[in-house]
Amino acid sequence: MADPDEDFDDEDDLTGDEEDEDGPEIGVTVEIVGLSLYTHHGVSAAEREVGQRLVLDVRFDVGEPDALITDRVEDTVDYGEVCQVIALLAQQRSYKTLERLCAVIAERLASQFGAEMVTVKASKPEPPIPLPVDEVSVEVWREDRD
Repeated sequence: MADPDEDFDDEDDLTGDEEDEDGPEIGVTVEIVGLSLYTHHGVSAAEREVGQRLVLDVRFDVGEPDALITDRVEDTVDYGEVCQVIALLAQQRSYKTLERLCAVIAERLASQFGAEMVTVKASKPEPPIPLPVDEVSVEVWREDRD
Protein backbone atom coordinates (compact mmCIF):
# COMPACT_ATOMS: atom_id res chain seq x y z
CA MET A 1 0.00 0.00 0.00
CA ALA A 2 1.36 3.44 -0.92
CA ASP A 3 2.15 6.03 1.73
CA PRO A 4 -0.65 8.65 1.57
CA ASP A 5 1.81 11.48 2.28
CA GLU A 6 4.25 10.36 -0.42
CA ASP A 7 2.55 12.08 -3.35
CA PHE A 8 1.22 15.11 -1.47
CA ASP A 9 3.21 18.30 -1.22
CA ASP A 10 1.48 21.23 0.54
CA GLU A 11 3.54 23.81 -1.31
CA ASP A 12 2.83 22.36 -4.75
CA ASP A 13 -0.86 22.10 -3.93
CA LEU A 14 -1.15 25.79 -3.02
CA THR A 15 1.02 27.26 -5.72
CA GLY A 16 -0.56 25.19 -8.47
CA ASP A 17 0.90 24.19 -11.75
CA GLU A 18 1.63 27.21 -13.95
CA GLU A 19 0.34 25.29 -16.97
CA ASP A 20 -2.96 24.48 -15.21
CA GLU A 21 -5.12 27.52 -15.98
CA ASP A 22 -8.25 25.88 -14.54
CA GLY A 23 -6.85 25.64 -11.00
CA PRO A 24 -8.33 27.51 -8.07
CA GLU A 25 -7.67 31.20 -7.69
CA ILE A 26 -6.63 32.18 -4.17
CA GLY A 27 -6.57 35.70 -2.80
CA VAL A 28 -6.34 37.48 0.52
CA THR A 29 -8.53 40.32 1.75
CA VAL A 30 -7.53 42.33 4.81
CA GLU A 31 -10.33 44.02 6.72
CA ILE A 32 -10.06 46.52 9.56
CA VAL A 33 -13.37 47.48 11.15
CA GLY A 34 -14.06 50.23 13.66
CA LEU A 35 -10.72 52.05 13.79
CA SER A 36 -11.73 55.01 15.97
CA LEU A 37 -9.63 58.18 15.68
CA TYR A 38 -9.98 61.75 16.85
CA THR A 39 -9.55 63.94 13.78
CA HIS A 40 -10.07 67.47 12.44
CA HIS A 41 -11.99 67.05 9.19
CA GLY A 42 -15.05 68.92 8.01
CA VAL A 43 -16.46 71.75 5.99
CA SER A 44 -16.85 74.21 8.85
CA ALA A 45 -13.95 75.89 10.56
CA ALA A 46 -15.37 74.70 13.90
CA GLU A 47 -15.20 71.05 12.81
CA ARG A 48 -11.61 71.47 11.70
CA GLU A 49 -10.61 73.37 14.83
CA VAL A 50 -12.44 71.46 17.57
CA GLY A 51 -12.28 68.08 15.89
CA GLN A 52 -14.41 64.98 16.24
CA ARG A 53 -14.25 61.23 16.30
CA LEU A 54 -14.20 59.33 13.01
CA VAL A 55 -14.66 55.60 12.66
CA LEU A 56 -12.87 53.99 9.73
CA ASP A 57 -13.55 50.66 8.08
CA VAL A 58 -11.03 49.49 5.50
CA ARG A 59 -11.06 46.46 3.26
CA PHE A 60 -8.39 45.65 0.70
CA ASP A 61 -7.27 42.78 -1.48
CA VAL A 62 -3.57 41.97 -1.57
CA GLY A 63 -3.58 39.14 -4.08
CA GLU A 64 -1.60 36.06 -3.12
CA PRO A 65 0.95 36.92 -0.42
CA ASP A 66 3.77 34.44 0.16
CA ALA A 67 2.34 33.68 3.62
CA LEU A 68 -0.25 31.46 1.95
CA ILE A 69 2.64 29.04 1.44
CA THR A 70 5.27 29.99 4.00
CA ASP A 71 3.00 30.68 7.00
CA ARG A 72 5.45 33.44 7.95
CA VAL A 73 4.15 36.70 9.41
CA GLU A 74 6.79 38.70 7.55
CA ASP A 75 5.35 37.39 4.26
CA THR A 76 1.96 39.02 4.74
CA VAL A 77 0.45 42.40 5.61
CA ASP A 78 1.09 43.72 9.14
CA TYR A 79 -2.35 44.86 10.34
CA GLY A 80 -0.80 47.03 13.06
CA GLU A 81 1.28 48.86 10.47
CA VAL A 82 -1.81 49.36 8.29
CA CYS A 83 -3.65 50.92 11.26
CA GLN A 84 -0.69 53.21 11.99
CA VAL A 85 -0.55 54.37 8.36
CA ILE A 86 -4.29 55.08 8.36
CA ALA A 87 -4.07 56.97 11.68
CA LEU A 88 -1.18 59.08 10.42
CA LEU A 89 -3.00 59.99 7.22
CA ALA A 90 -6.22 60.80 9.08
CA GLN A 91 -4.50 62.91 11.72
CA GLN A 92 -1.58 64.64 9.99
CA ARG A 93 -3.73 67.15 8.10
CA SER A 94 -7.30 68.35 7.79
CA TYR A 95 -9.59 67.69 4.83
CA LYS A 96 -12.90 69.40 4.16
CA THR A 97 -14.49 66.25 2.75
CA LEU A 98 -14.47 62.66 3.90
CA GLU A 99 -14.31 61.73 0.21
CA ARG A 100 -10.81 63.20 -0.07
CA LEU A 101 -9.63 61.64 3.18
CA CYS A 102 -10.87 58.20 2.07
CA ALA A 103 -9.25 58.63 -1.36
CA VAL A 104 -5.89 59.52 0.22
CA ILE A 105 -6.05 56.44 2.46
CA ALA A 106 -7.03 54.20 -0.47
CA GLU A 107 -4.17 55.55 -2.61
CA ARG A 108 -1.63 54.94 0.16
CA LEU A 109 -2.82 51.39 0.86
CA ALA A 110 -2.61 50.60 -2.84
CA SER A 111 0.92 51.95 -3.17
CA GLN A 112 2.41 50.87 0.17
CA PHE A 113 0.81 47.45 0.60
CA GLY A 114 0.16 46.47 -3.01
CA ALA A 115 -3.59 46.51 -2.55
CA GLU A 116 -5.37 45.69 -5.79
CA MET A 117 -8.86 46.68 -4.61
CA VAL A 118 -9.41 49.06 -1.68
CA THR A 119 -12.58 50.23 0.06
CA VAL A 120 -12.40 52.91 2.75
CA LYS A 121 -15.43 53.98 4.76
CA ALA A 122 -15.28 56.96 7.13
CA SER A 123 -18.17 57.51 9.53
CA LYS A 124 -19.00 60.44 11.78
CA PRO A 125 -20.92 59.03 14.77
CA GLU A 126 -21.84 62.54 15.98
CA PRO A 127 -22.26 64.58 12.79
CA PRO A 128 -22.82 68.32 13.15
CA ILE A 129 -26.32 68.36 11.70
CA PRO A 130 -29.55 69.44 13.43
CA LEU A 131 -31.41 66.16 12.85
CA PRO A 132 -31.23 62.88 14.78
CA VAL A 133 -29.06 60.34 12.93
CA ASP A 134 -26.92 57.46 14.15
CA GLU A 135 -24.05 58.41 11.88
CA VAL A 136 -23.14 59.72 8.45
CA SER A 137 -20.51 58.06 6.32
CA VAL A 138 -18.72 58.15 3.02
CA GLU A 139 -17.28 55.12 1.27
CA VAL A 140 -14.65 55.35 -1.45
CA TRP A 141 -13.30 52.46 -3.44
CA ARG A 142 -10.54 52.07 -5.98
CA GLU A 143 -9.46 49.18 -8.12
CA ASP A 144 -6.29 48.83 -10.14
CA ARG A 145 -7.17 47.68 -13.63
CA ASP A 146 -4.70 45.58 -15.53
